[in-house]
Amino acid sequence: MASSHRSCSRYTRLAEVALATLVVVCPLALGGAARWVAWPLMGLAGAAALLAGIGARRQGQSLRVPLMAVPLAASVVLCAVQLVPLPEGGLRVLSPEAAALREFALEPLGLTGARPVSLDSSATWRELSKHLAYLLTFLAAVQVCRARDSRRRLLAVVAFSGAAVVVVGLGHALLGMHSLFGVMPWVHARPPLVTFFANPNHLAGFLGLAASVGVGLALTTRPRSKALPFALAAGASGLGVLLSLSRGGIAFFLFGQALLMLWLVRERREGGAPRWARSTAALLGLLAVLAVGAYVAADSLWAEARSADSIEKLSQSKVALWPMMAQAARAFPVLGMGRGAFEAAFPRYQTEPNPNTLTHPENAVLQAATELGLPGLLLLAVALWGFVRLVRREDLDALELAVLSGVAALGLHNLFDFSWELPACAVATLLVLGAVARPRERGRATEGARQGLTPSPVLLGASVALTALGLLALVPGAHRLADAEAELAALVSARAPVDVVHAKGLELIDRHPSDYLLYRLVASAHASRGGEGAGDTLAFVNRALYLAPRDAVSHRVAGRALLALGRRSQGFLEYRLAHEAGDAGALLGEAVRRAHSVEELAAMTPDSPEVAGRLMDALSNTPGRQELALAYGAWAREHFEGRHGVTELWTREARLRLLRKELSEAEAACAQVERREPERLDTALLRAEVLKGRGELDASLGAVEALRARHPGNVELAFTLASWQLEAGLTRRARETLQSVGGLISDYRQRARMLSMEADGLEREGLLSRAVERRQTAARLVPSAEGYFAVARLQESLRRYDAAARSVREGLALLPPDSREAARAWMTRLESAERTRVDTRRKELMDDPRAQELEHLLGGPREPPVEP
Repeated sequence: MASSHRSCSRYTRLAEVALATLVVVCPLALGGAARWVAWPLMGLAGAAALLAGIGARRQGQSLRVPLMAVPLAASVVLCAVQLVPLPEGGLRVLSPEAAALREFALEPLGLTGARPVSLDSSATWRELSKHLAYLLTFLAAVQVCRARDSRRRLLAVVAFSGAAVVVVGLGHALLGMHSLFGVMPWVHARPPLVTFFANPNHLAGFLGLAASVGVGLALTTRPRSKALPFALAAGASGLGVLLSLSRGGIAFFLFGQALLMLWLVRERREGGAPRWARSTAALLGLLAVLAVGAYVAADSLWAEARSADSIEKLSQSKVALWPMMAQAARAFPVLGMGRGAFEAAFPRYQTEPNPNTLTHPENAVLQAATELGLPGLLLLAVALWGFVRLVRREDLDALELAVLSGVAALGLHNLFDFSWELPACAVATLLVLGAVARPRERGRATEGARQGLTPSPVLLGASVALTALGLLALVPGAHRLADAEAELAALVSARAPVDVVHAKGLELIDRHPSDYLLYRLVASAHASRGGEGAGDTLAFVNRALYLAPRDAVSHRVAGRALLALGRRSQGFLEYRLAHEAGDAGALLGEAVRRAHSVEELAAMTPDSPEVAGRLMDALSNTPGRQELALAYGAWAREHFEGRHGVTELWTREARLRLLRKELSEAEAACAQVERREPERLDTALLRAEVLKGRGELDASLGAVEALRARHPGNVELAFTLASWQLEAGLTRRARETLQSVGGLISDYRQRARMLSMEADGLEREGLLSRAVERRQTAARLVPSAEGYFAVARLQESLRRYDAAARSVREGLALLPPDSREAARAWMTRLESAERTRVDTRRKELMDDPRAQELEHLLGGPREPPVEP
């Protein structure tokens, strides 16, 4: 080793610098998520590989290709194969799903050219470049790490990079900054520890690996005084893992440390070097740091732990998505859907609505299966076999054991995360694995040369060619899905001519054929033409629904187009599908207004009595549609007979009949409710409402008061009783009822409602000043335009025009911009009244001799003397 170090070529040292720069740059590039990182990643990896090859040639060393390099090289080949344009027959054999997409969505649009297997070729070009960079990084690390000093320096860069990231995060926490360096806010993330990583799981993965490497360096550094920086770096990274609040990251980091301890115990039992006491001290020191971090973040850690404290909660997390992703993988068994194409292609196989865009399966096995097919799973198995072979080596020291334990922990973490999909964690992992997979020097250099590849000019030229290929791949890879969507959405929002949107849409669809949003945006542009464009709208939105069957907006657009074409039943069915896909406003906000018959309402009704009840309420509250509401309620009761929730439909029927003064029908509906659920509280309250509707006010009040006595803790029942008492003019009794439940109310909305009802009673009694106080408090508890306007009306009646104008101004700020005209006119009138009042009062004071005398005695201003 010493001779190897002395003869180390300057080219090898330059390769070491390139690798170290790569380790530092990737975390700085937002954990590898920054778009610009692809260019330095490829450039530095290619430079490191070329320089390492030249250095090996100068030193007379062979280039070794460990087994771990095989899956990296094969993944490059797979990416290249996925990008080869294929005729229809070949595509149908290798990827029936891609062929079906071509036949259904592209050929009718005139896009008949040969297509690759990848469903997003631009993303696959980027992945090709990335995998080439990973391959060259690993091969360069294997060669450079043959020198002991170079190996330790590179591993030290990994350890200190993790510590530096944590220092940045702690600095942000101490300064109370929630954006990176105060200039870069995270838009879609709220990381507990503000660093270069927006995703806490990725941060925990990177820091966990850095901490493990730091522990290994601390265990193997001589003399012990020089080990302290590594121990501190490991402790800082371990602390960062805890402060990230990543449940998986913390759990697998602790697993990695436990695994390292077990390996060290086994090594000692097998007669290894006697360093057990030192190893124990280092690990206990790390655990002490972790204990301090756990104490500092105890509340946050407990909250995170409680969010996954049962099997049910875990099943509702990302694990619940695995069956859908497995289904997607089964659809692409031969070559996968294309490396990097998951974000664009997965919505076709998403059977449950999700408000988030799923960019990765967050499971390394499913990632390989969906994007690379069965070959990807085979490569994953080869990589695992290569890792096991490294673990089974007999000459591993404590540093290498620590590295392998960190990689094992990160690998298990990637069964629930995708940190290896970003360069920061991937490059660090490949570098530390290269340090372990390096060839062992067993004798003369010539002996080592016979065991590997001779670094000939042809081989060095191959590394240059691969680097050039990786850089060229970034040119077609520059076309990103998000950019295409934003460009087309901007045209639609700007109401560009439909022909322009159509042409641009076809261009972008040709580039990203599996992105449903592009088809939907073109459909939206055609929908702006009304009935004239309904056919084109339907053509494009059908393709969007083919690619994303659970897209609620596409279903709504399809519903509008079908209504415009006169296919009303199908249109309302699409509204129903939009509701089932998660669009809560599709039925109540739009479809119910367009329905004209019970048949159309039936077509839009999901298999849910509760939703049917809400539809009935929407109809009942719309002037002129109560007859339709009653007819629809009759259909819904018959349709859902025997299901839970039918009683609520009868209850709605009774209340609507009471509203329409149809007392006999209301009585009959109430009898149905009493027959079905006689013991329910709402049933007794409904009977009281019927009594009230018949004019039996005393009886209805007595019934509700009896209910109140049986249910003293029911706040809503108390509110109902108080409102009825107010209507009957029993303001004192109403206030007493409200005060009896005042101590039970902890919700701000309920408190504001109680105060508003008290204000109603005080207003009826003429106690307007006290009523103003109640309404002001209610408006502060639950700010709303109506609340502030109620305050303003009372203040205006008290002739407090200035205060009333301020209240109107506060309510005005809570109104939508298109509804502010009347409030502005009111505020202007109040301000004018206040000016008139002030001017009148000033004039009265000026004309009052007593007021003038008082002003003179108080030393107030006097008129200036008149000059002669």
